[in-house]
Amino acid sequence: MITVNDAAAIGDVFELGPNPVLTGPVARGEVGQVWKLTSDTAAWAVKEAFEPPSPTEAEHDACYQELVAGAGVNVPRVQRAVDGRVLADFAGSLARVYSWVDVADSDKSIDPAAVGQVVASIHRVVSHDANDVHPWYVDPVGAERWHGLVVDFRAAGAPFADQLADQVDELLALEAVLRAPARLQACHRDLFADNVLATPTGDLCVIDWENSGLADPSQELAVVLFEYGRGQADRVRLLHEAYVHSGGPGRVHQPSDFSMVIAQLGHIGEIACQRWLDPSRVDERPRNESRIDEFLTERLTIDAIDETLAAVA
Repeated sequence: MITVNDAAAIGDVFELGPNPVLTGPVARGEVGQVWKLTSDTAAWAVKEAFEPPSPTEAEHDACYQELVAGAGVNVPRVQRAVDGRVLADFAGSLARVYSWVDVADSDKSIDPAAVGQVVASIHRVVSHDANDVHPWYVDPVGAERWHGLVVDFRAAGAPFADQLADQVDELLALEAVLRAPARLQACHRDLFADNVLATPTGDLCVIDWENSGLADPSQELAVVLFEYGRGQADRVRLLHEAYVHSGGPGRVHQPSDFSMVIAQLGHIGEIACQRWLDPSRVDERPRNESRIDEFLTERLTIDAIDETLAAVA
């Protein structure tokens, strides 16, 4: 794992300026954590992966991020190593570096029109040189797995076992409308509120491009309509109108257009449940309980999809 003592090595490999100082970790996600490196010339975000990412996939997502940045979208700048690599090894951990951007906390209530405009700007950058379609955005969790989690929760005395049991039929009804993406191009694929953040100037900055790859822009549009519409028809309409007027190519016409968000939310919920049950992760239970609570309370439903479709019709 990276430590503060790796500052000089990281600074040399990525040419980050004299007298580098590493602090943190300052943020943590499911697949990695972020350190802040400050040198005499600039500040940088050093992203350390918990599991070794594929160098090929890292190159694909970095190239896409650079392409989107070149089109004027506000994103952190990819800082490559002196030999052009995206990833470098430090103390057995693979890390990559980006320019540091000051951002506000995650906020689903940010201006929906601004979200629509920035997502349209991303989708106008058409590239097919990207990571492949991933099951995370396409495949269902499935009836056997959902029912099995209910059984396991009840056996473990989980406080949310009955709540999950009550929602299994709805989860399966959602998964019944899943369809493979039809119109493929490179997309961010993780445009939830953790990754579309306000800056001190009021602009939005889109971070965390490591999951980018081929997807259907219409299905990604449905993700942001759910996330930032907050179940309010006026917010849904504002976001959709701004997206369309800004030249976004995606269109949402039918329940299957929500396939990406259905699959994503299902897998996010499943993993949180699995980790809560894992005896080796007892120390992480509060974090996973929070994710399970969000999954079960701020949920997508067939009715919510119908209401969203009515709002954009």
